[in-house]
Amino acid sequence: MSEPNAQVDAAIKGMVGTEYGRTYSWDPVNQPMIRQWCETMDNESPLYHDPEFARQSPHGGPVAPPTMLQVWVMAGLKNRLPPGSTTRSPFEAVEYLRANGFPSTVAVNSEQEYFRYLRPDESISFTAMLESVSDCKSTALGTGYFVTVLMTFLTATDEKVGTMRFRLFVYKAHKEFKPAAAAPADAPAKPSRPHPGISQDTQFFWDGLKQNKLLIQKCKGCGKLRHPPGPVCPHCHSFEWEALQASGRGTVHSFVVMHYPEVPGFPPENPVLLVELEEGTRLVAGLVGIKHADVKVGMPVRVEYQKVDDDLVVPVFRPV
Repeated sequence: MSEPNAQVDAAIKGMVGTEYGRTYSWDPVNQPMIRQWCETMDNESPLYHDPEFARQSPHGGPVAPPTMLQVWVMAGLKNRLPPGSTTRSPFEAVEYLRANGFPSTVAVNSEQEYFRYLRPDESISFTAMLESVSDCKSTALGTGYFVTVLMTFLTATDEKVGTMRFRLFVYKAHKEFKPAAAAPADAPAKPSRPHPGISQDTQFFWDGLKQNKLLIQKCKGCGKLRHPPGPVCPHCHSFEWEALQASGRGTVHSFVVMHYPEVPGFPPENPVLLVELEEGTRLVAGLVGIKHADVKVGMPVRVEYQKVDDDLVVPVFRPV
């Protein structure tokens, strides 16, 4: 390891164990947000939709889905935190690395643990700790550090109701991207877009896109459609399936505009759609032909096939 990297390594390892103050939620747990989240996730459990059913359940009343744990403390699009929240970012280790030769960041995974269900009107906050920083690793993406932040979620009475470990890989790419020969000498380098992981279960989908076909798995046992592709039908557990060519028409079921982390090959403000295809399945895809500020839920869209390079075509949707 070179001396500058040794300095970075020592500094980043010295941050491990740092604890950060409390971050509060803007709103208490509430039924409207539960309803909207369940609708987006296609969760139709009566436990979250039917108050009478919830009262007769072992919970004795309405509760929130455990996987909404982080939802209640999100800062929002403009990253504004409620009064009293800490102003110190629990991701300062990531910011330090980005400023010291490791400019790229990719989310690795998130691990949540739940200790009990949350109920409407409970106010939630969290504290954070930099739990670990790996040794400098070399991966297919590049060389860098795996940074893990541990968040502990608490009620207003400081009861611990859950934890979340959020892990990021902060790295510098192996390749040094250079402008094309015909470009001006001072033109900024354009990083390439990463390719998706393709398995034997998903190969047909990506092959279909190269032929300008949007293919969806259809179970031969019960006839149900499913996406993302998988080896077995979640309804009847049959392993037999065929590919159905979708029309490519649908509506915007939901969408987000991703600001962070920035991913090479994507714009800084990257709109990501969840499209409800007219066949009934949903598909995550990009957006073209409209400013993201003008996107509306329910907007009709149609698929287009965007060639990234010789090996990759991706589906994107344009408003009809």
